[in-house]
Amino acid sequence: MPLAMNRDVFITCAVTGSGGTQDRSPHVPRSPKEIADSAIAAARAGAAVVHCHVRDPDTGAPSRRRDLYREVTERIRDAEVDVVLNLTAGMGGDIVFGGVEAPFPVNQQGTDMVGATERMAHVADCLPEICTLDCGTMNFAEADYVMTNTPGMLRAMGGMMTELGVRPEIEAFDTGHLWFAKQLVEEGTLTSPALVQLCMGVPWGAPNDLNTFLAMVNAVPADWTWSAFSLGREQMPYVAAAVLAGGNVRVGLEDNLFLGKGQLATNAQLVERAVTIIEGMGGRIIGPQAVRDKLGLVKRAPK
Repeated sequence: MPLAMNRDVFITCAVTGSGGTQDRSPHVPRSPKEIADSAIAAARAGAAVVHCHVRDPDTGAPSRRRDLYREVTERIRDAEVDVVLNLTAGMGGDIVFGGVEAPFPVNQQGTDMVGATERMAHVADCLPEICTLDCGTMNFAEADYVMTNTPGMLRAMGGMMTELGVRPEIEAFDTGHLWFAKQLVEEGTLTSPALVQLCMGVPWGAPNDLNTFLAMVNAVPADWTWSAFSLGREQMPYVAAAVLAGGNVRVGLEDNLFLGKGQLATNAQLVERAVTIIEGMGGRIIGPQAVRDKLGLVKRAPK
């Protein structure tokens, strides 16, 4: 693959995620106000897109509550700073099995399996410009946990996104996820050119070595738009790697808590660091309206 650096880069900030990171840093936002405030600060720092989950305000546990999503999105839309809204649609596909000798019944602690319509309910309510589509089933680091996204479920959810006019961001955790994403486009479930996030270094998906990364990049059709990220201390090296390989970047507390060794970060600080890296390489940071123009997004008020 010839080196084709992206000179016009947009940054996505993944604001809070759904993992247990809230117990490891006071900067991981929990309440709708904290999540919105952190997203707005990231936008002011240079993020064109904010990728949002919601959490139970009291416990920090991942949540699918529609009222929480509505409050987050309304607070962000009411802010003076503009930003593209990207909501997760990955919740509701979690299975935690009972164990290797007795997988059934499943462990109710952590299992959250619902239908396609319920998984998409907050997206239909809030009408963000983008929502995510985790394009495959995958083992995660936990012993008995499986992120479950069957072909039937993905076809149903992808069709709903297309009908709603919300652009799917295909989350590709391995090469087979890109293979199926291309199938969804070929079938007409998703429109082309598509938008892809390459998710590197998530156990047990694609490892974050550069050979695997370039294999993922080379599997993305030339006319699609893509971004990439990796976890922890590899987050900032992947800012440089993604731009050099022709893509855009994602940073944020969903994927990494630290600015440096022993130095806990805020979302805004991670975005600022990414801006410094990109501009130091000769790239230009593009804003939310340029992203809308590039991807054909429409900023809408919710119903």
